[in-house]
Amino acid sequence: MFEGFETVDVDTGDARIFVRHAGDGRRPVMLLHGHPRTSATWHRVAPRLLALGHTVICPDLRGYGRSTGPAPTPDHAAHSKRAVAEDMLAVARHLGHDTFDLVGHDRGSYVALRMALDVPERVRRLVLMDCLPLSEHLDRADAEFATAWWHWFFFAQPEIPERVIAADPVAWYRPKSDPAIMGAENHHELMQAVHRPSVVRAMLEDYRAGLTLDRRHEEADRAAGRRVQAPTLILWSLRDDLERLYGDPLRIWRSWADDVVGNGIDSGHHIAEEAPEELTCALHRFLAR
Repeated sequence: MFEGFETVDVDTGDARIFVRHAGDGRRPVMLLHGHPRTSATWHRVAPRLLALGHTVICPDLRGYGRSTGPAPTPDHAAHSKRAVAEDMLAVARHLGHDTFDLVGHDRGSYVALRMALDVPERVRRLVLMDCLPLSEHLDRADAEFATAWWHWFFFAQPEIPERVIAADPVAWYRPKSDPAIMGAENHHELMQAVHRPSVVRAMLEDYRAGLTLDRRHEEADRAAGRRVQAPTLILWSLRDDLERLYGDPLRIWRSWADDVVGNGIDSGHHIAEEAPEELTCALHRFLAR
């Protein structure tokens, strides 16, 4: 995987972030993965973007994969999207990029949204995949949402999910982690990660922060009238449930961002693994504008 890429560990103060990167410094784009993946989820997309002339940065989020972070805090602030966004800004600074394009999928999309709202001067273009703002999900939560996305609320419980997942990480994560679809090396990296209790705990803290502190941060943005300033591309999986639950996601995103375009992609949830060519084309077309 990632032929031609280098790796580096970036010390951000209270975290150490593992990063894959390559390129000559022009047109930098940072790719942020979702749960429970690592930066390896981009292994079919990142080399394609590199070949198209982009400088590509693929970090493991705080606590995920080979990145480490601080111990959880009672208010979950140590794993808030704001804290993780600060890590990603430190990674960009370390690699010499003051501004960059930003792509987030799933949990990574919430980190990307937080960066775009907190430091709009740093984000040139924004791509968000398979997501709405956390507060929008929660404001619309009903029995259908809770049934489909039950794991959000299970992960929020103290201690119980850690014990359940640690009992058999392979059984927990394997149903949605097929090596034939993911690629063998990507799958191996994921399985190594989820066998580490510290990684599982950090991933759960990500969800706990999402239902509490991250939601409040978004509500504060709305109350203050803050909106995404960067041109924004919204992509979603046609074989996942975002459109079924909410209709056209662009309708909701237009209340958060001034310049929004987007479309669905014929794929399951992990678009970078299942539809890499179509995703690369969509990213390059948007980022090269």
